[in-house]
Amino acid sequence: MDGHNLKVNMNEYLPLRDVVFNTLRQAILKGELGPGERLMEIQLAERLGVSRTPIREAIRKLELEGLVLMIPRKGAEVARISEKSLRDVLEIRRSLEELAIELACQRMTEDEIDELDRTQEAFRRAVASQDVMLMAETDEAYHDIIYKGTNNNRLVQIINNLREQMYRYRLEYIKDADKRQILLIEHDNILKAIRGRRVAEAKAAMREHIDNQEITVSKNIKEKEESN
Repeated sequence: MDGHNLKVNMNEYLPLRDVVFNTLRQAILKGELGPGERLMEIQLAERLGVSRTPIREAIRKLELEGLVLMIPRKGAEVARISEKSLRDVLEIRRSLEELAIELACQRMTEDEIDELDRTQEAFRRAVASQDVMLMAETDEAYHDIIYKGTNNNRLVQIINNLREQMYRYRLEYIKDADKRQILLIEHDNILKAIRGRRVAEAKAAMREHIDNQEITVSKNIKEKEESN
């Protein structure tokens, strides 16, 4: 990795430890800090121009999110994406998404459905631009509107707790250029089913959407492991 890419994006509204955490998190999600890479406190502190304390706090927080692993006698390293962790996260996500879409089908307002339509157009433009981070963000925004449409704050809260762990797999999936047209079609199918308030159809479309993600990312993980 070219360590000189790491830049702290100073935000005057955030404490330094949060800025350092966000910087490291983005670097891991974007792959600037690759799976298995050691996180050396002194080097990172020097590179980001901060003391070791916010680095240490950020590493601890990243460990809680499953993005960093503490290895005995070796220290911290970026967690590899394993099939087991993918399966664990997607098993939970599949159930939560099915519940969310069932409630959204019944409760979403026409305005919210129009907003979902607009976000799908933004996702379509992102796919055309081939900007992976923009695709991941607009894909996430699409699902966020469905969550909000459930009108169930507790459900939204639980899904948000999984958000960071899902984001890494979402990014991994979107990197696979062959699957982007399928993603667009799946989003269109979900949108149509919600607009028609067809609950069973919406749930089936969402299940297929998550299943395809699991199959693709799982295959990519296997290929990476074999090539290492």
